[in-house]
Parts: sequence; structure tokens; C-alpha cells
Amino acid sequence: MSVSTTLRVPRRLPTAAAAALLCLQLAGCWGDDDDDRVNRLPQNTTSVSRTEYLAATPGTGATAATQDLLTGGLGAAGLAAAAPAYASASAPTAAELRRNSLHANYRGLVDVSANGGYGTLYGPTVPLSGGAVANPAGMVPGVEYVGVLDNAQGTKRVTMAVQVPSSFNQNDPCIVVAPSSGSRGVYGAIGTAGEWGLKRGCAVALTDAGKGFGLHDLSDDTVTHIDGTRGVRSATDATAPITAKSANFVAQITDAARTAFNAAFPNRVAIKHAHSQQNPEKDWGSDTLVAARYALWVLNQEYAPLVTGSTTERERRYSAANTLVIAASVSNGGTAAVRAAELDTEGLIDAVVAGEPGAVPAQSTSTYGIAENGTARAAGTYGKPLMDYFSFANLYQGCAALAAPSTGATHNLIGNSTVLTALATNRCEALARNGLVTGTTPAERSADALNRMRAYGWTVDADTLHSSHFGLGATTQVASMYANAYGRFPVTDNLCGISFGAVNATFDPAPLNADTKAAIFAVGNGVANGSATGLTPAVIINDATGGGGKLWNAAVSRSTGLADLGFDAAVCLRALVTGTNPITGAALGASATAATPPTATAFGTPALPSLAQARSVQAGIAETLASARLGNKPTLVVAGRNDTLLPLNNASRAYVAANRANQGLASPLRYIEVTNAQHFDAFLGFPGYDTRYVPLHYYFVRALDAMYANLKSGTALPPSQVVRTTQRGGEPGAANPITAANVPLFVATPAVGNAITFSGNAVNVPN
Repeated sequence: MSVSTTLRVPRRLPTAAAAALLCLQLAGCWGDDDDDRVNRLPQNTTSVSRTEYLAATPGTGATAATQDLLTGGLGAAGLAAAAPAYASASAPTAAELRRNSLHANYRGLVDVSANGGYGTLYGPTVPLSGGAVANPAGMVPGVEYVGVLDNAQGTKRVTMAVQVPSSFNQNDPCIVVAPSSGSRGVYGAIGTAGEWGLKRGCAVALTDAGKGFGLHDLSDDTVTHIDGTRGVRSATDATAPITAKSANFVAQITDAARTAFNAAFPNRVAIKHAHSQQNPEKDWGSDTLVAARYALWVLNQEYAPLVTGSTTERERRYSAANTLVIAASVSNGGTAAVRAAELDTEGLIDAVVAGEPGAVPAQSTSTYGIAENGTARAAGTYGKPLMDYFSFANLYQGCAALAAPSTGATHNLIGNSTVLTALATNRCEALARNGLVTGTTPAERSADALNRMRAYGWTVDADTLHSSHFGLGATTQVASMYANAYGRFPVTDNLCGISFGAVNATFDPAPLNADTKAAIFAVGNGVANGSATGLTPAVIINDATGGGGKLWNAAVSRSTGLADLGFDAAVCLRALVTGTNPITGAALGASATAATPPTATAFGTPALPSLAQARSVQAGIAETLASARLGNKPTLVVAGRNDTLLPLNNASRAYVAANRANQGLASPLRYIEVTNAQHFDAFLGFPGYDTRYVPLHYYFVRALDAMYANLKSGTALPPSQVVRTTQRGGEPGAANPITAANVPLFVATPAVGNAITFSGNAVNVPN
């Protein structure tokens, strides 16, 4: 076998694995089984399609000749503009859906607003640090393979898309493995790690890691296919060979159960992340590793010679031993990248770059600590699992949003809305009635709620964002969906009286708009975050109100008689985590209690889950926790100090501290914390966000540059540090143009007041 790639044995491989892979590369350790030389798909993986995307100039077509890998044929300007229309809105083609999915996923992660950095600091046309000038349109021609990882039951259906740009260097191969952020589909990391990898000339292995908007409409029994189109569920889908027209997700319920559920709760849908009954998060790391293996298979299919005597089988020219592999993504994708590195015993991954990850250590917080400006955080104020702090926020954040620090923000969605202010005031009232906050006025109660959140891991830097996060429904969406996912509950369980669907103008459940449903692959991000109209993807519906359910933030809680942003559901979701009644502290019973309708003088008790349901959720949470052990894989974690979705003390800081406790001075992890940066760069075009916050994406890209320089040239990684940025200022909605002065780079030798240091097993972050 001819091997023209440069010999490279990763430093981070175990000795035995390094020897085995070196044998593989040199084709000298095969024994008598020539099949070991053959390029084989990863176990349980099907390669569905191979398409060459040839476009080099922008257009709005939807064919292989008019699309590219990065922008779907739209170019950089097209990504910044409105999405192109479909030839038939009711029946978009797979190619059109791919194009619009690239458009939506790019804009869902990156700020493309004027003067925000797109086209100057980052974007398809901006050259990489030390790289060549990108082509003026930002187009990346190349080939794309789509594959599916499944299980024996046909219920897993992880989608992967491996993109190989025309600029790929066969003699200096590299792969960027990019799992999707949030609950997004297969293109969910295209605008972050995907863009960087394609511009670098690396193959990019995208994967939805078992998420994506696999929408099963229970009313008409239609599902989303692997290629994004929709059709009626096939009774043989789970057992038939996987094709592009196979379902991405089918709710695992009988026809009789579906019929009964439709009768009780019409116009509802099942969503893959919430209702697959797979607890996909537990596999994010292993799914990412499979995507890396699939990418190596793709490279061999493209560039390896045929096996002697065969007309179809290829040799294994590329392996982990001679191909640079970086796992990189943001948010949930960052968590997946970190978890993949922890699980990697084959030496598949050489390095990790994670932006704002939510990986939570499994180990006791007594083994590590977090200090802010030298003051240690108290026990119980850091290192909590995601569902723990989200269920806590879902209970308190709506009330905390009325506290003075939040109401002073321009982007104060709740305080700037008379309706939402009244609902949040009712939430404070519901909490006070049940002894969950102190105070007699909304101001006193909201201040107490905010203080409770600070004690649960949020920093004061998050104060101004509680209003917009809860007002946009982000907190409630995550708490509701993840509770279902962790507990592996079928959609028919209607957990905590919550379901998913569309609503009409009066906030009552209604059919999804047909055109929106047809395009859900492109416009959906995998969560129930639609607005109060049937024209958008699914929303959260509160069914515990009686009368057929209402949009979650328009419902009246039965225990309080108030429109209080779903207090009863929030209590139920919290009980799933604690295993106790959040109001009384009593242990949950063997079966769920029924909600008691309130009277004019006496109020009832919120419905609670059963102890068995809580134990199912707790077991699912335990499956997702991280080891915080990275071996000797160099890792850069980048996070924004104002992150309110994944509060630092429960996410990035906790992981960094636990890793240091586990690996000591041998830790390969470096941590960059950026001031004036928060979780949602796509929000930076909103008034108030634009003046206050800078794009964290810019630092994620620079971290990838730094990691590449380390791997290729031995350049030292930057030490852990705080990067102090400057707000853009100006008028909300018309912020000053961002410049390099607003976003200084991390440095090789940070000043004493910026250095993130360690004392024993505790990380100290300067204020």
C-alpha cells in the first residue's frame, strides 16, 4: 500500500494504541487477514449519500452545482440576508432544505448584523490568522457525505455530514469534528467550528449527536426524514435499510396510544431530543467519536487506492495516526467535544476547543473549589448538574427578572412589557404564598429570588440577562425538554402536564402551519421555542390548567389561580430533580398526586411527579456527568463571563477546577474567560445586547487558531486568563461599529490581575 501522508504518531496516544496505529499506518502488522486493510464503516453506521457541491459564486439555486459546503450557495452576503424562498412552500426539496438549514444554523450561532464583526472580525470572507485570503464570496466547494449511526432497534438515528473541501491537502490531512450546539440538527456547528475547518482546508465532520428537529406530528403521523423532507411514518421504518427518506425520529408509541393521546391532547408533536427515550446526552461524546471514525472512512473512500484485486473496496490510507483531529464546538457541542476527549481510548482526537461548554463533573464538589478574586465560593454554590440548575432557574428566574439589576437593562423583556411584568409579579406571589421567597412587595420578593439564584451558581454579571432569558422562554424550554430526555419518558406521559405543539392567536393548541412544518428541518433548532402563533415551530403547552391547555406563559396555574408563568409545572419539574416536594421538603410518594383546583379562599397543591419518575430523571442525569479527565489532550475552553444560560460556576469554571484537581500540574486544559460576553451571539443584533456585549465567537475562532499553531508548530497555548473587552456603546439598536480595540486577544503573559490561577484544587478567577 502506498502511503503519501506525513508520518505522525500523536503524543497523546496510550503506548499500546500508538504501536497498533503505527502498524496500521505502515501496513506492516496485518498478519494473515487482508480484510484489516480494507476501509470499513464504523459499526452500526450507514453511508446514505455522496454529493459534490461545486458552486464558487453566490446564487439562490438549490442544486449541487449551485450550492457549496459552507453557505449553501448563498455566499457571505446571502447568509446575512433573509432566507431564500422555496419553489413550493408546501413541498420544499431536500436541496432547498439543505440550503436554508445552512442559512438558519449559521445565523443561529453567529451575529450577522451590521457593524457587529461579521465580515471584519469573522465570517466566510475573513481570512484565518496567518492564512490566505478567503475567496470574496466565502464559498467552499467540495464533497459532502451524509451518514447515519443507528442502534439495533432503529431508534437512535444520529445524522453525520462529512464535508471535504476542494482545498483539502491529501498529504497534510486534518479533520475538525463538530457536534451541533443546543438541540440543533446536523448543520448546527457549521458557522462555528465548521467554517473554521473548511477555511483551514480540513475535512469537517458534523453530527447532530442524536438531536435535531426530528418532529413527529402525532395528529397526522408525519415525520422528518434524514434529508429534511417530510412524509407519513412508515410502519417498517425501523427495520428497513436506512436511506435519505428514512425517518430521523419516530415516537416509540403504539398506534392505539397515539390515537388515545390525540383524543385527549390534539395538535401535539413529539420532538426527538425530548422524546426519543434514548437520553441522547449520555452518548454525545461517543457519537462524536463515531463522527471522527466516519470522517476517516470518508477520506479513505475519496483518496485511498483500491484494494488489490477489488473494484469497490478501498485501502485505509488515513487513520488517527497520520491525521490531525480536533474536536471543536460551542455550548452543547462543546460539551460533546469535551466528553469525546474523555472517552477517547483510541487516540482519535488530538485536541479540543470548546466554547461555553456545559460539561458538569461527576465528582463531589468537595474535591475541588472555585474562588472569585481570592474569595472561595461556599459549598453548594457551584458544580451542579444542568437539570438541577435549570429546574431551579425555572422556578425563580421569572421573579428574579423583576429585581433592580435586571430591570435596568435595555434588553429587559419582562420589565419592558406590561403583560410580562404582571405575569412575573404573579410568579413572585406564587413563590411567596408557598414560602419559597421572602418579602411582602414584588421588589422584596424579586430581590430574594435573585439572591437565591446567585447562591445557586449565577454571578452578578448575569443579573441583567435573567429577564431576557426567561422572557424568551429559554429556561423553561430546557427544563421541560431535558426532564423528558433524562427520564426517557414517552411523549404520551405528558410529564408535569407539559406537551409540545403550536398555538393560535388566543394561545390555544392548534395545528402547525403546513408550510412551516414542511420546512421544519431548516427553520427548527430542535427545541420548542416557537412564538405564540401556529406559523412557527412548536412551543411549550401547559396542560395542567384544564380546558385543553394553553401556551406556557399564558396559562393559569390550578394551585394558585394565577397566570404565573406556569408555577405548578415549575414545581413539578423541580421535584423531579430533588425527589422531594419543593414546597414542603417531604419525599415524593409512590404515585403522582392530582392537582387540586383552587377556591376563592383556599389554594390547592401543585401536582407532583412520582418518586419513580424522579429516580428515572436522576439516573439519566448521572449518565451524562463528565469525568473531567482529558489525559494529555491539549484543550482550550472559552466562556463569556455574562453567560446566564450555563452559569460559569456550574459549567466552565467547575469543569476547569475539577480537571485541575484530577490532573494537577499535568492538566492540558487552559481556560479563557471573556468579559462582556454571553451565551447567545445571535442576540447581539438586539437593542441593548449590541451596546453591552461582544461576540464570544471571535475568541472561539482565535482559540482554534492557537490550538492549530500548537499542534502544527509547537507554539505554546495561552495560559488561563481573563480577557477584558470594551463594550461598543452607542444607542441600543444602533451600537457603535465593533473594532479590534473592543476585543483584545488573549496574551502569552497575562497581567497579574488577569491571570486565572490555581491554589491546590481550587481555581481563582479575578474579578
